[in-house]
Amino acid sequence: MDYDKVSFEDTLAKNVLATGKCVGCGACVLVCPFNCLEYVKEKPSLVKKCEICGVCAQACPKYNWSWSEAENFVFNKKRSIEEKFGIYRRLVVAKAKDGRIFEASQNGGIVTALLLFALKNRLIDGAIVSGTSKQKPFLPIPKLATTFKEILECAGTRYFYSPNVLALAQVDKQKKVNVAFVGTPCHINAIRRMQISSLKEYTSPLKILIGLMCSECFTYEDFLNKQIQQKLGLNSQKIKKISIKGKVLLTTESGTKILSLNEARKYARKSCYFCCDFSSELADISAGDLGLHGWTFTIIRTDKGEELFSRAEKAGVIKTRKADREMDALKLLNKLSEKKKRVLTK
Repeated sequence: MDYDKVSFEDTLAKNVLATGKCVGCGACVLVCPFNCLEYVKEKPSLVKKCEICGVCAQACPKYNWSWSEAENFVFNKKRSIEEKFGIYRRLVVAKAKDGRIFEASQNGGIVTALLLFALKNRLIDGAIVSGTSKQKPFLPIPKLATTFKEILECAGTRYFYSPNVLALAQVDKQKKVNVAFVGTPCHINAIRRMQISSLKEYTSPLKILIGLMCSECFTYEDFLNKQIQQKLGLNSQKIKKISIKGKVLLTTESGTKILSLNEARKYARKSCYFCCDFSSELADISAGDLGLHGWTFTIIRTDKGEELFSRAEKAGVIKTRKADREMDALKLLNKLSEKKKRVLTK
């Protein structure tokens, strides 16, 4: 594809970074053919003179983004007014049957179960996920996981941002050809933007995109240090689990401390306010808990998503039940989706 010869400064720096819309996905850093950009403090930084090739602008999910173009690319149609949380084929509530997966996961473990099923059956040879730093508790890091152990270790929800798109660089280095990608809506949109722009060097190995439902991510240093450690007096090293069920639950060996969601949202990343996608509407499969306990609300959106999910379902590695009985979860899905869509009218 021929790209418009535009510079980073005249496109992303001016229209995305300066306006606060940069989500920090890392797509522009990944695709820059001249290594002009580096990822610094969750944002791209120009470290040498831009060669004015225009490739970075073609990868950014916040620059000249078109929802209708993206929907037509993924689904060959535009969403209807009734499809408030995006185009889909099937809604189910699901959970992993394997106790190891269920225990390691945040809720129902369906994402981990699907990845491990795909890996075991050689449908994929790796999965891009977020792991956690060994030095800083709960700090997510992008990772290409290629073994059962690695995928299982990456189970669970991260409430801080991980630039998973950057892990695509490892796919080529490790010569992987069939890879699953797990990420938040902004990650999924970045991948779709690269696919639309025919950046095949990075996207051709991707066989399935699993999107996570996401309202916002929190800034790591401020939320963990100022709020949790200083105000609540909790040592982050002693927190075993962080979860959100209408409020923030901080589980330690001695019990659970509760933080109001409104208080936590003071530390949300500012770029999250520009996001209009709650449920990863362009993914092959979307997943989130939506207030459920021990189950994952799952939206199967594409043929690829249906094929993987149905195979795992028939193989007996996941348990499912109809989603239409989960009225509270459906109402919450619609509410949060509509709330995010208001961004488009501001």
